[in-house]
Amino acid sequence: MAVKLLDFWAPWCGPCRMMEPIFEELKKEYKDKVEFMEINVDEDPETASKYGVMSIPTYVVEKDGKEINRRVGFTPKAEMVKLLGV
Repeated sequence: MAVKLLDFWAPWCGPCRMMEPIFEELKKEYKDKVEFMEINVDEDPETASKYGVMSIPTYVVEKDGKEINRRVGFTPKAEMVKLLGV
């Protein structure tokens, strides 16, 4: 898949928990177009550091291996769809 959404989160993060239902809806609706990856920053700090994640939730959209969009914080579903660009 050419488009990938990386979701940087942690279980103690309130906005991350608020995003869970939106993220699950997106996964169902765009499963054939987007690869979804959830990265727990507590369990994988190296990847968070590699992407320069300073706050969570952070969403990074990659296309063909290159970052094309990024959003930090709670994001409504309509904005997430725009972010994906699919």
